[in-house]
Amino acid sequence: MNTRFLRQGALLSASILISLPAAAAKAVFSDVIVVTAQRGQSNTNTTYGDEAMSLAADTAVLVAQLPGAAVINNGSLSGQVQYRGAYGLRVGARLNGQTFRSGGPNLMDPPMHYAPATLIDTIKVNRGAAPVSFGPSLVGGVETRLKQVPFAELDVLEASYDVTAIGRSADSSHGIGLVGGVSNQMIRAYGFYSDERGSDRKFPGGYIDSTSYDRQVYGLGAGLKHGNNEWDLELRRQETGPTGNPPFAMDIDYVKTDFARLRFETKFADTTMALAFGYSDVSHGMNNFGQRPPPPMTMRYRYTTASGTTHTVALDFSTPLGTGELEYGFDVETGEHDALISNPNNTAFFVSSIPDIEQDRFGAYVNWKGDVGLGNIELGARVDRYEDTSGKAVTGPALPAMVGMLAMTFNQSERDWNDTAVDLMARYWRQSELGAWRFSIARKNRAPMFLERYGWLPIAASAGLADGNNYVGDVALDLETAWLIEAGIDLRGTRWWLRPSIFYHDVNNYIQGVPFDATVGMIDDPVEMISMMNGDPSPLQFSNVEAKMYGVDADYGWQLAENWRIEGVLSIVRGERRDIDDDLYRISPDRLTMALVYEHTDWSVSLSGEAVRAQEKVSKTNNERESSGYGFLHLFTTWQVNDQLQLSGGVENLLDREYVQHLAGYNRVRLSDVVVGDRLPGTGRNLFLKISIQR
Repeated sequence: MNTRFLRQGALLSASILISLPAAAAKAVFSDVIVVTAQRGQSNTNTTYGDEAMSLAADTAVLVAQLPGAAVINNGSLSGQVQYRGAYGLRVGARLNGQTFRSGGPNLMDPPMHYAPATLIDTIKVNRGAAPVSFGPSLVGGVETRLKQVPFAELDVLEASYDVTAIGRSADSSHGIGLVGGVSNQMIRAYGFYSDERGSDRKFPGGYIDSTSYDRQVYGLGAGLKHGNNEWDLELRRQETGPTGNPPFAMDIDYVKTDFARLRFETKFADTTMALAFGYSDVSHGMNNFGQRPPPPMTMRYRYTTASGTTHTVALDFSTPLGTGELEYGFDVETGEHDALISNPNNTAFFVSSIPDIEQDRFGAYVNWKGDVGLGNIELGARVDRYEDTSGKAVTGPALPAMVGMLAMTFNQSERDWNDTAVDLMARYWRQSELGAWRFSIARKNRAPMFLERYGWLPIAASAGLADGNNYVGDVALDLETAWLIEAGIDLRGTRWWLRPSIFYHDVNNYIQGVPFDATVGMIDDPVEMISMMNGDPSPLQFSNVEAKMYGVDADYGWQLAENWRIEGVLSIVRGERRDIDDDLYRISPDRLTMALVYEHTDWSVSLSGEAVRAQEKVSKTNNERESSGYGFLHLFTTWQVNDQLQLSGGVENLLDREYVQHLAGYNRVRLSDVVVGDRLPGTGRNLFLKISIQR
């Protein structure tokens, strides 16, 4: 870290966009963002997520403020969470305890796409390796909980509601969310609704075309308690309308997704058992002419329909054992995917780029956590069996004959794959006079997603990489296997806290795009010929390589006086190939946030700043460009009017600074104020207001 970066951070000494709640400051292996907590008098280092929730509709931005985290901006509602250099499906995610698959080959609907700001209750991020009970997750793990009506403490039915309204100036957007229902000690029933709409986003140089969005969420939930038994059911529908994705070749036309989850929990003797069934079904349409200027020739019009269906079953047990608790269970996750590319002007033009793929997983785990005298330990093991298969690709008569030949080669190949993954985890932590020491080591695995394995057609579908390259998959891909090591300490004084962590990840068989063959630039293979027709003469192929990620991150705070404090976050990560001299693609640059916060009994004001270092460690393989450093300021305020009403607002990018985030994709929209091929700029000055009413 050079002195210029430190000096820039010091000059911006202000407040972090969002600081950790007290629960997060005390947690050993997780960070928790509390969004709906009521604000009251506080003399502690406690702040809430409400201030940051108004900054963007994409709630991946909220997660990105945590130590070690960042956001990959692929569109207004398509941000991917990056954690300690890992992103995409490497970072496990659950929503209301449910795992599910995204619908499209470019992950336009990543997990946080289904968590609107107006409905979020809490977000928990596992620091380092997630427990084996969480499910497969190479690094970290994000657990998001949406608002519900909980069981009440009395026998009499009580009505409750939660209303949140948000407005922003940068994209002329508005959002409203409502949760309401009745409950007592035995039953609860509730409904929820959210509606969000925004226009193209402003930056100091104009407007970023194809960044408008439209999203609605609605559903019902119910619960029943009787003795030691509890039943819960939730049904949810999300409808995303026309929404822009300027780093991609297409924008969202629609994403229509249904969720259902049924859970039963009971207790017998000292053992708790939980059985859960989950279902999700994504129907996704995208095109290159609805949100952005259409291609000049009708033969270049494209419309893609895709789908993803997930069924899950999980059976979990928890029982005391020795000086701790034993957890064990079984889970099954089956998924189906397909995608069809067409030209709405030519019925003879169609091709199944993702041909009826099935990816199934069968898992079991065991985990023990307890006090061993000299501290606490957690030991876990997990075994997962993966089975993948693909249908046959089809092509329309209007496509070039060479595409049909490539499809025939794919159809004649061996398309079944299976493997077994073994995850291991060990954690140790202990309290001392200095603080809470913590160490962990884990072996984690990730199975290739459907595009990485079965993407036979060289097109710009890349699971959200948005690097301008065309990609093809490899049926013979192996599991990614990572060894994760982390050490840290949670220091806490009477007026300050500091939680640093140092980590190292060694990843074997890391899945990365590499040149399709050794003769780069020589068009001597049908894959390269077709890729050249699609705009890229040197396609990449998803392959297994060797990689490593390492770094340090921390959050800190200092109570200056009764009402004044400073707080912030530091994140530094490096990602490198171990087999060749190259850096990994899209690794977040060093980031330092600092805060000056004044908090009174029922209101607070914070001046916040962020300093981001230039990123010069870029991937040559992915043609990644370097980016410049930057810093900017924000102003936030929150007023708890009474027990039911809270107002918050402020100004993002107070000085209207023009900047470019390194993790942003490259613009592919013509006739925009952003040049085609340039990185997408950050949001300009953004005034926002949020109103929350609870009862």
